[in-house]
Amino acid sequence: MTVLVFGASSQIGHFLLPRLSATGESVLALSRRARPVRAASGVSWLQGELPDGMPPLPPLSAIISFGPLLALAEWLERSRPLDAPRVIATSSMSAETKRDSRVPAEREMARHLRDGEAALARACERHGSSWTILRPTLVYGAGLDKSLTPIARRAMRTRLFPLPAGRGMRQPVHADDVAQAVVAALACPATAGRTLPLGGGERLPAAEMFARVRRSLPRATLPLPLPAWVLRWGRHAVPALRGPLLRLDADLIADNGELQRLLGISPRPFRPEASAWMPRGRARDED
Repeated sequence: MTVLVFGASSQIGHFLLPRLSATGESVLALSRRARPVRAASGVSWLQGELPDGMPPLPPLSAIISFGPLLALAEWLERSRPLDAPRVIATSSMSAETKRDSRVPAEREMARHLRDGEAALARACERHGSSWTILRPTLVYGAGLDKSLTPIARRAMRTRLFPLPAGRGMRQPVHADDVAQAVVAALACPATAGRTLPLGGGERLPAAEMFARVRRSLPRATLPLPLPAWVLRWGRHAVPALRGPLLRLDADLIADNGELQRLLGISPRPFRPEASAWMPRGRARDED
């Protein structure tokens, strides 16, 4: 069995590759840059890029992707891989939570995600591949995310940690729990043709989420409470922050019922450690 992984140097890929290697699978990982050969890792790295820069590939039993869905769908339509490999891909819960955002760019992003999901499903069905799409909530854990990690690192540099007054519920999911769900989905035919929400094992107010990030830091920081009136001002004064600030009072959560019923996965609660904000592996932009 040969598994091809797109986005292998992403935060989820960082945890997925060891899990796949431990199952004894032959793993091919795609990168836009040349990678050193490490025979002991059980992973063979290929250089290439979706959808037009792909290297020759052997027959595949499965394809796993953490990258753009539309590019993957376009490549599948063109290449039609032999043996109709199983396809597992990640999208995002933003496809739903930002569907009705008051910020046009966020509504467009949600539409783009849903279009990618639909395109991938069509491409798989046309050549007989079964597919599963996972929609994680806010992913953390490898120091490569663009949401909590930048906040944590900025606070460590400045020794100030902004604590916004957010009432909306959050459900951060560890990247390793997403990787575990991917491996479980590979072995579960019942997930074929399904789009599964995937949130962390705990729902908590946004304000508490930020407070836990602060408590996890290896350096002491001064808390800087941001009251509601400051956040309202920021929505108008800084257009780039309008979407994130508006979402502070919105619930961004997922129902893990199907995930637990089909895969038996119970993601961990949000108890981050300092290592969650430290970079691991290669740079995030490689794949």
